[in-house]
Amino acid sequence: MTDSVWKTPFWPEGVGHTCTDYKFPVFKFLDDSAKNYPNLPYTIFNGASKTFAQVKDTADRIANFLAGKGIGKGDKVAIFLPNLPQFPEILFGILKAGAVAVNCNPVYTASELNQQLTDSQSKMVFCMDHPVFYPSTVKAIEGTAVDTVIVCNIKSYLPKFKAFLGGLLGKIPRADNIAPAHLMFDDIVAASRPTPPSITINPEEDTAVMLYTGGTTGLPKGAELTHTNFTYDVMAIIEYARFVHGEGKTAESMYQEGFHSFLGVLPWYHSFGITVALLLSSKLAAKLICIPDPRAGKPPFTEVLKAVQKYKPTFMPAVPTIFVAFTNHALINQYDLSSLIGCFSGGAPLPPEVCKQFEDKTGSIIFEGYGLTETAPVASVNPTFKQTRKIGSIGFPLPGTDIKILDIEDPSREVPQGEEGEVAICGPQVMKGYWKRPDANEEVFVHIDGNRYFLTGDIGNIDPNGYITITDRKKDMIIVGGFNVYPREVEDILYTHPKVELTAVVGVPDEKSGEKVKAFIKLKEGETATEESMAAFCKENMAGYKRPKIIEFRDEIPVSNVGKVLRRVLRDEAVEGAE
Repeated sequence: MTDSVWKTPFWPEGVGHTCTDYKFPVFKFLDDSAKNYPNLPYTIFNGASKTFAQVKDTADRIANFLAGKGIGKGDKVAIFLPNLPQFPEILFGILKAGAVAVNCNPVYTASELNQQLTDSQSKMVFCMDHPVFYPSTVKAIEGTAVDTVIVCNIKSYLPKFKAFLGGLLGKIPRADNIAPAHLMFDDIVAASRPTPPSITINPEEDTAVMLYTGGTTGLPKGAELTHTNFTYDVMAIIEYARFVHGEGKTAESMYQEGFHSFLGVLPWYHSFGITVALLLSSKLAAKLICIPDPRAGKPPFTEVLKAVQKYKPTFMPAVPTIFVAFTNHALINQYDLSSLIGCFSGGAPLPPEVCKQFEDKTGSIIFEGYGLTETAPVASVNPTFKQTRKIGSIGFPLPGTDIKILDIEDPSREVPQGEEGEVAICGPQVMKGYWKRPDANEEVFVHIDGNRYFLTGDIGNIDPNGYITITDRKKDMIIVGGFNVYPREVEDILYTHPKVELTAVVGVPDEKSGEKVKAFIKLKEGETATEESMAAFCKENMAGYKRPKIIEFRDEIPVSNVGKVLRRVLRDEAVEGAE
């Protein structure tokens, strides 16, 4: 069925169904842009910039340093940093040494970081000169294979006046005491030559980056992602994306080297941020605006609005909670956000009402994509212009990717088009597998017609026009009296209420119906509502079995460091409360 379903008349005009010329090392993106556009700025941080030539020079020096320390093919080197300008330099330097970058969440506790350093067998870690991050690193490396710690300070990446003033006033973050055995990033760069070691990369087999999954069903697992996983995803996105610049104009490719700017609000330790911001910008010779903390400012997110106005990014990859924050920001009308051409939404379902409000306020277009850590991450994307975009859908598979909807109970069987089942992905972006977890690999891969498909754990369907819709996660589905209730469907309706800013829906045990629906709601600033008024709204807008039987208003709804609403946390709280 899926051999022909993508030959839909709604497939983006001019976009091929295949993608070629992507089997090369990830660092070729940087090397090509540094060769062709050496003087164009790549990273921008607090008003200071580094050109592509400068970033390549530093990456080459880091690779030289790593080789001198005995780091070679397949060795693991951890990056424990927020979105600082050193991050791309370190990432490309690790890859140029033939090593594997292990990207770690910079707000992890010492024990969480220790678990990943231990599991990955990392030999070295790059961390930030910071009163919290550095001590966490020192504690986390105890009992691990890490024998070298490199400490990154931001002072040398600031404009000279800001660096001087920040140092004078003590505003530049620093750790209290750095161990004599630990090395400073600026020192190792200055002492190393810009000559990376000579290595041979097999793009389809050699792991480039190891990313740990969220661990919603146990300890996080390390997904081994090859060079090709990333290079394919970047090249396929470029092939697929088309944008209309103004009324009455035809759609144009985003492949305009040296033209675009990417707002780096997504963390680069995460697959979405690394692929759709850091790597895509390096391929396009585009500016990459470093945003270590998008929530900064009073009220929160004010500093990122200032960055949009100042640096004029053309693209913003983000998760839905970022769009919610922008849309509901009290000062949004004071800032010029008109530079934004396109915004890539992913990581969680985008409520249609949030999409509409953001586009109305900014003039940009949001196109929703879908993927997972294990798929580097993008597997499908909604058409990127409004004529054929279907809000609420994740569109079509990237060129060269196939998606099937499989029977939930029997994943070897594909269900008829239109029926719901588990989403399965086959393509060059699908990971090698989980690091040292053959048991987990056995659970998530299925072979159909000689091809390997990754079982996503998501429920979805393909409509008659080929558009894919994700209805929910298998484990998030609520069963009320034998009826399936998908939290996303209920949440999308709640988002249409003019007072709702953020919401999450979970299932809790119920003696009569097995489960009942509970809604957590955060109201927009200054708004008030009662459980009775919200229940009346639900009664008017959704079927009885879908309606929340419990409504709880919250000042805050927990989200992950990537910005995903943490339904599992709320579900655990709700279940404990019910018991």
